[in-house]
Amino acid sequence: MLAAGCGGRATTHHKPGTSHQEAVGGTGTLLPAQDGTGRRLREVPAADAPAVRAEARPDSEGGWNLRVDVTRFRFTPESAGGAAVPGRGHAHLLVDGKETARLYGPWAYVPPGARTLTVRLHADDHTVWAVAGRPVEATLALAPGAAAPAPATSPAQPPAPGRTLSLTVTGSTVQPPPSRVELKKGDRITLRVTSDRADTLHVHGYDRELPLPAGKPATLTLTADRTGLFEVETHESGLLLTQLVVR
Repeated sequence: MLAAGCGGRATTHHKPGTSHQEAVGGTGTLLPAQDGTGRRLREVPAADAPAVRAEARPDSEGGWNLRVDVTRFRFTPESAGGAAVPGRGHAHLLVDGKETARLYGPWAYVPPGARTLTVRLHADDHTVWAVAGRPVEATLALAPGAAAPAPATSPAQPPAPGRTLSLTVTGSTVQPPPSRVELKKGDRITLRVTSDRADTLHVHGYDRELPLPAGKPATLTLTADRTGLFEVETHESGLLLTQLVVR
């Protein structure tokens, strides 16, 4: 598997005692939400956001050769660990949902056995570039022995429609009452939650969070890319809103 390190000297490293995500950056809005690896999202307008496409072609000796095409973005290994700067950074490669490598260029080799590949764009401070609360990434489904799949588009493009679940929290009451929502792996679901008091929505297992302002609806969209039973709760009030069953 491709391995990469921080090449060269970072020009804007964060101060001692602060995390990468707290490095001073002059772009976007740092959201409380995180991606599946625990890194916070950095929201930018769609018109200014980077975009990524990826395609994988079978290698003659097995495995896949992955090509990554980016727009409004360039790889800057010399600045890794520095502040977030528009249109700069690196990518993380996830194989079957597990982060396996950092990419500083357009090519990577993936050994045999992989089923899905995700390329996610990060700023130099390791936050995740995001549009509308979703990481800027491209995902490929691999079929052993099949022809190379068509390029995946960046999530900055309009997402495919999915299921929407609307929930209302009043005091300690949830409407509709908590139940189990059946999903197939790969399905998209949007949670639209209105709470009568400020709180935070948390989707366990996916480590997705969403601030809930008092009296205003908030939405969180995710792709059910892992199987199991996942509870959706509020942090402050500790209420169970629903359960997602992904098969």
